[in-house]
Amino acid sequence: MKTATRIAGLTAFAIVLTPCQLNPQVADRYFDEPETTDQLVITVLYPSLYPIESIRALRAEGFFPSEGVIVVGAYHEAEVTDYESSKEYVIEEGLDWFRFHKIEGDLNTGNLFQENASTSDFEKIFLNSDGIIFFGGADIPPETYGEKTDLLTGIRTPFRHYMELSLAFHLLGGSQNDDFEAFLERDPEFPILGICLGEQTINVGAGGSLYQDIWSETYGLRHLEDVVLLGSEEWHNNPLDRLHPLDSLLFYSMHGIRLDPQSKFVAEMGFDVSDTPFVVSAHHQAVEELGKGMRVIATSLDGKVVEAIDHAAFPNVLGIQFHPEFDELYDPDFKARIEPDDVEFSPRSILENNPPSYEFHRSIWSWFIEKTRAHRWDNE
Repeated sequence: MKTATRIAGLTAFAIVLTPCQLNPQVADRYFDEPETTDQLVITVLYPSLYPIESIRALRAEGFFPSEGVIVVGAYHEAEVTDYESSKEYVIEEGLDWFRFHKIEGDLNTGNLFQENASTSDFEKIFLNSDGIIFFGGADIPPETYGEKTDLLTGIRTPFRHYMELSLAFHLLGGSQNDDFEAFLERDPEFPILGICLGEQTINVGAGGSLYQDIWSETYGLRHLEDVVLLGSEEWHNNPLDRLHPLDSLLFYSMHGIRLDPQSKFVAEMGFDVSDTPFVVSAHHQAVEELGKGMRVIATSLDGKVVEAIDHAAFPNVLGIQFHPEFDELYDPDFKARIEPDDVEFSPRSILENNPPSYEFHRSIWSWFIEKTRAHRWDNE
C-alpha cells in the first residue's frame, strides 16, 4: 500500500510493505529462483491453513520429515482463497520450511487439457520438485469432464480446479488429448499423491469422470434417513451431522476398505488382502469412469465406491479417496462423536483399536516420502 507525504508542494509516495512482503520466505514465486539446497522439495496444491496445519501434525507424529524437506504451496493467481492469511500464519508460527508459488496465466474450460498460459509454471514446478501432493476440497465443475451440473454438486473454487486439473493433465496426460506429451513420460518415477479431491483431480485430469453424488447415483437414495439405514460402512460422510446440526458431530465417518491383491498397499507396503483398515471418509463424490492409465486398487467393503487408484505406466502415482492427513486423527486429546448417542472418543483410538489402521496411515506417508527421496537420489 502507499502513503502520501506533502513535501514542498509536491506529493511523495512512500511504499509501506506488509510483514509478508518484507519476508522472502513468503514471496509469491519460489520456483522462479528456487533455493540451491540438498533438501527434498515437495509441492502441495491449495496452501490454505488446512494443508499447512495437516503437514505440521504429520511432522509432529513422525509421519512426515521434520528436517531436510522444503514444502512449497502452489496456487493460481485467480483463486479466491485467502492465501495472505496462510503466509501470515507461516511467519507467525516460524515455519521456516514452507514456501509459496503463485501460478500465473489465463485458464478456462477450453484450454485446460493442452499447452496453455500456465504450462511454463507447471514445468517449473515439475522440474524443481521431488514430489507433488494434491489436497482435498470442494467439488470439481462437471463441465470439465463433459457433464451437466447435478443439483447436489457444490462448486466453490472453480479456478483452483482449473489449475489443478490442468496441472494433473500436464503431469499424466489424458484421453482428452492423446497427442500431448505428459511430463511423466520424461520422468516416470516422479511421485504424486492425491487425497480425496486430489484423487478425483488426478482421475478427471487424465480424462475420467465422477459420480456427482454417491448416495443418489450409486445407492439410489434421496433422503438422509435412508442413508443412515445403510450403516456406517456405506456412509462416506456423516449423514447424522446434517440431521442433527446442533449436536456438534463429526462431519466425516470412519469405515473399512478393501485392498486389491495387486495394489501398492499389498505389493509395496506389506499389507494383506484380508486387511480392512479403517479410514476417514469425507466425500459425496467418487471416481466413476477411469482416466487414461488409471486402475482401481481399493474399494469400499461393498465394492461400490472407489477408494484408491494408481497409474499403469507411472508407478509412483497414488490417489486415495480418504484422509490420512487430518490433524485431529493423530491427537489423542481430540474427542468427538459420530452419532448423537456416542460417548466422546478420539478418532485416533478407532485407528489403534482396528489394526492395521494406524500403521496403514503411517505406511502411506512412509511410501510417499521414500519415493520422493529415491527420485531425488536417482536424479542427482
